[in-house]
Parts: sequence; structure tokens; C-alpha cells
Amino acid sequence: MFGEKKENRFVKIVYEGFDKKFTGSIFVFVDTETGVQYVQFSGEGRGGATVLVDREGKPLLREDLIKEPSEP
Repeated sequence: MFGEKKENRFVKIVYEGFDKKFTGSIFVFVDTETGVQYVQFSGEGRGGATVLVDREGKPLLREDLIKEPSEP
């Protein structure tokens, strides 16, 4: 419980806010264990998240952000 601080599994790579007519935000996160990208929308009391995919329906990856597993 009070051990070493664990690194975050997800990192935010994109943030976009909207204008005054529409209050909301879009974020893109990357899972640093798999490289899979997720998009999250939040605003006006609603929100959701989903995997980003390419034209073939395969998850978009950021292999440059995958971290090597650390020793337990």
C-alpha cells in the first residue's frame, strides 16, 4: 500500500477541447503495455471510450510507447 509509486499504465497523447457552443473534450490514450490507442469523449454529462481502429478494423498501435515489463 505504501510501497513504491507505480507508473501509470495509460498515457494521454492528444487533448482537444471544443468551443463555447459545445462543452466537451476528446482525449486519446495509449495503453503502455499493449500500445493500443483509445479515444475518450466527455462532456455535457455524457462520455464514453472506445478503441481506435485502422481501415481494416485492427487496433491502432503506438509501438514506440510500449514499455518493457518491470520486475515484480
